[in-house]
Parts: sequence; C-alpha cells; structure tokens
Amino acid sequence: MSKRDYYEVLGVAKGADDKEIKKAYKRLAMKYHPDRTQGDKALEEKFKELQEAYEVLSDDQKKAAYDQYGHAGVDPNRGAGGFGGGNGDFGDIFGDVFGDIFGGGRRGGGQSRAQRGSDLRYNLEMNLEDAVRGKSVDIKIPTWVGCDVCDGSGAKKGTQAKSCPTCHGAGQVTMRQGFFAVQQTCPTCSGRGKIIPDPCTKCHGEGRVEKTKTLAVKIPAGVDTGDRIRLTGEGEAGMHGAPAGDLYVQVHVKDHPIFVRDGNNLSCDVPISFSIAALGGEIDVPTLDGRVKLKIPAETQTEKMFRLRGKGVQSVRGGGVGDLVCKVVVETPVNLSDKQKDLLRQLDESWGGDSEAKHRPKSKGFFDGVKKFFDDLTG
Repeated sequence: MSKRDYYEVLGVAKGADDKEIKKAYKRLAMKYHPDRTQGDKALEEKFKELQEAYEVLSDDQKKAAYDQYGHAGVDPNRGAGGFGGGNGDFGDIFGDVFGDIFGGGRRGGGQSRAQRGSDLRYNLEMNLEDAVRGKSVDIKIPTWVGCDVCDGSGAKKGTQAKSCPTCHGAGQVTMRQGFFAVQQTCPTCSGRGKIIPDPCTKCHGEGRVEKTKTLAVKIPAGVDTGDRIRLTGEGEAGMHGAPAGDLYVQVHVKDHPIFVRDGNNLSCDVPISFSIAALGGEIDVPTLDGRVKLKIPAETQTEKMFRLRGKGVQSVRGGGVGDLVCKVVVETPVNLSDKQKDLLRQLDESWGGDSEAKHRPKSKGFFDGVKKFFDDLTG
C-alpha cells in the first residue's frame, strides 16, 4: 500500500516552516497518542504514520530530500542517505516536542547532579527575658554528617567511583514499550551516573554517617514566636559529597507569668488598693529592667491604662523600642475585721443622699438609666 504524503499526514501545506510543522505534530500527537486511544489499532497506526512524517519533515536534510524525491528520497533501501519510516528513535522526538509539558527534553544529557542534603528544623523554646535580651544556646541535632574516612565520596580510601555500566554516566535509561519510549532513573546507580565498586567501610558507600552534633546558636535580641533562624549548611549532609542542607531554628516564646507581648509592646495588670485608687499615690511596677515608680492620680478608676515609654521590646527587625502598658485593677479588700467592715459601712452611708452623684457618678448615672428604662416599659 502506498504511503500518504507526509504534509497531508500533518495537515500542513508543502513548504511549511519548522514552527508550523511542530505545532501540527503536537496537536495531532496529543489526539492520537496511545494513552488516549486505549488500544485502538487503527489509531495506533495513525500515530505511527504521524511520527514517521514528523521525523522526516522536522529534519532539514531529510525534508529537502523528501521535497525533491518524495518517499524514495528517504527510503533506506535507496542508499546510505535514505531514511526508513518508523524506525527512528521516538523517545528523542517526543521529548523534543513535549519537553515543555512533561519536563523532558532530548535524551543523552550529562550526569544527574548529586542530591543535596535535607533541611532540618529545630524547635527552640525560650522564656521572654532571653528572647528580649538575646542569648547564645547550645542545641543537639541528630543528623547525617559527611564521612570523615572517605571525605564524603563513599569510596574506600585509595579507590574511586566509576561510571555506571547501565546508563554510562547519564543517570537515566530509556525503557521501550513497542514504539513508545520513556526515560527513567537508572535502577543501577539511582540516577547518580556512578557506582562505587569498593565502598567505604564506615559509611558503606553513602558518603555520610549518622551523628548527634552540638551547635552554639546565637539568638538575636528581640525574637518572637514564629521567628526562624537559618544556619546555612548545618542540615543533613548530602550523599556522596553533595552539599548539606540548612538548619532552621524555630523560636517559640513561653507564656510569662506577668507580661503579655504584642509586637514590640508589653502589657501587664497591676493591682492597686481602694485607698490609692481614691486618694492617689505612688506604686512600684515591674519591667524587664527592674522596678520603676508609677504615679497613680486620685480618683483613678479600675482598668485605667498607663503607658511607660521605652519599657517594651527592641524588635529584632529594627525600629524603636516598644512601650509597657500597665492596666490598674482596683482590688476589693478581703478578710476584713469587724471594725474595718463598720468603717466601710459608715463610708458608704456618707455617700448617700444628695452627695451620691458627686462621689459615685457612674453608679448614680447607671441606676438613673435603669429607672428610666423600666419607666419607659411600663409607661
């Protein structure tokens, strides 16, 4: 049976350029690919015909011979310069056209790169004081380190790795199923392109050994929960001399019994007595640098905020120092003696009558509002 014209097979005009030919092949190959035709023999033959046409028309020399002599110009039985349809390496063509989709490309690339070591994470728990001031801490990391006997090569002293006999150093092999070719990682060398005939007795050819190493890590002042400190090259060693990964120290600041941190600011609750709240006075309040005096004005209400400038945290990212916000909480006296209770009753009675609004404005306003609310309901 005579062959169809290759330009007709691809659906392009004679004289089409490389871009048009490649585009047409790509569109039809996606349509008739065996993965999509599910064993349909007729469509498989179409796909082979499509492959044959593209192999000729995508090659400038073969295309010129075909344009001048037709199928006879690329027939292998017509001489050394001929080309047999369907006998080419489909893996090369498919990779050339679809490499941008499947991450491929033409075969025969160089040896695959050695695999970099894994990154590691260490969770570091700190108290607030150390996080604010900074600290140097020693941490222990179970990890892989380069073998000191073979210097990470994996080969016994005096020997060296050799090119893999299966993939010949490429790190990949081509597996064929009929006319379809797929590249896979070489099973002999696991993609490294080399094998170690005489492995190191300590690391057994891995180029690395397990070890718990101790690192001194400098924690900068001002770190907070969620901050990470990266130590380049302190992760797992790579295999066969490949670069090591990195170590990430993840900071978590523990809750503090007094202070709550919000960015660069600190806050705390400060209890004050009823008499200081009413008459005013001076109290000691804690800061991370020690005690400081805070003046409480007379008639201070509970939950009033006082801001102490510059008594917060210096951020690790720079900028000004935060503040300390103190919220005063008026403390109700407990365990009163009979005399103290009697004095409080007398004080409470002294606030009654016309003077109540003067001494207890919030209470007077609240209860006046409650009375109006119920009057409106019943009115």
